[in-house]
Order: sequence, then structure tokens, then C-alpha cells
Amino acid sequence: MILNIKWIKFCLVLLASGLFSLALFAHGVDDNTKQFLQSNDGVAFLPFMYIGAKHMISGYDHLLFLVGVLFFLYRSKDILIYVSLFTLGHSVTLMLGVLNDIQVNAYLIDAIIGLSIVYKGFDNLGGFKRLLGFEPNTKAAVLIFGLFHGFGLATKLQEFEFSREGLLENLIAFNIGVELGQFFALTFVLIILSVWRRHASYIKFSTVSNTCLMSAGLMLTMLHLTGYLTL
Repeated sequence: MILNIKWIKFCLVLLASGLFSLALFAHGVDDNTKQFLQSNDGVAFLPFMYIGAKHMISGYDHLLFLVGVLFFLYRSKDILIYVSLFTLGHSVTLMLGVLNDIQVNAYLIDAIIGLSIVYKGFDNLGGFKRLLGFEPNTKAAVLIFGLFHGFGLATKLQEFEFSREGLLENLIAFNIGVELGQFFALTFVLIILSVWRRHASYIKFSTVSNTCLMSAGLMLTMLHLTGYLTL
């Protein structure tokens, strides 16, 4: 028990320092990407695909949620189902959000994304069963949170005034890039989880791991709410 508390404290300190620095850049892109988006006119399939892949690979909030989703999934079929539900959710709102110019406050959306990480960590700890006596439908939760994650992706593009000529093609390219980035990131995550699962420490430290996951989500939520309140 003492060891677990020490590990939790260590994770909290590590997450606090890492997430604070990451959150400082949560609503920005590098200068080259910004310049390209603002100057591009017409279809640019490969550049938008690259931007989508880069955004997803660096999207620590999306990846933390998926780590929580995958943590106790062992069968390939289950992994495919849950990742497909998440992909469906964020693809729909990404496309609809940008094409229909649905404006959503980026800080609030990112705060909800942070809460999705808290939700999954709490779910993995069996919190809902102890608190409510039942576990909410996890497939529905992944799909619903996927919708919010898609709005999070959409807000990143909507921050810039770029040409609507070839918008549909460019959005399709961006979405393909997002899926490619997600595929490579998840492949890396699954390799790590598969190796770790061979050791007894995986289950032994599952409580610590998911507590740290919840802490990360909570910190992200508070940071984004602070950003919203101090606008």
C-alpha cells in the first residue's frame, strides 16, 4: 500500500510537469503549418494528410483516452470494435464540424476530452460498479466521447481562415492522416502493453496506472477550464 502511494505521488508530479508544458501549446500549431493553412488555395491532399497524421501523433489527450480504452482489452476483435467506434465518432464530428462551420469553444471541448480520460480511468478501476452498482455501456461511451474528440480536431482547423475551395477533399485527406497517425500511435501503444502484460506487474500496478490516467485527465480538464475562464 505504501509502495502504491509512492508510485501515485510520483506519477502525479511527472504528469503535472509534463502536461502543464504540453497544455501551453494545446491550441497552437507550428509556424510552418499555420502559414500553409492560411496561404493554401485549392486541393492539397498530401499536405493535409500529413497535418492530420502529425496532429494525431502529437495529440496526447486523444492517445491517453485510447490507452484507457485498450488497457483491459486482450482480444483483437474487441480492440478492433472499440477503436472503430472511436474512429467513427471523431470522423463524423470532424467532417460535420468543419463543413458546416459548427463553432465550439476549443477550451470547453478540450476540457470534455480531459473528462473522457478521467471517465475511462475510473471505469477501469471499477468505480462505476462500486458507486452505481452497474457499469455504463462502454461501447456507447467510447462512441459518444469519440464525437467530442472529433470536435476537438475540428476546432484546430477552424482556428484558421483558409480557403474553402477543395475543402471536402482536404478534409478527407486530413481525416485519412488522422487515422494513419492513430494507427501508428496505437501500434506503438499495443506493443508496449503486450510486453508489459507478460509480467505480473501489469495487474499489480493497474490501480496505480489508471489512477495516474485519471489524474492526467483531471489536470488537462482544469488547465483547459482555466484557459476558458481567463480568456
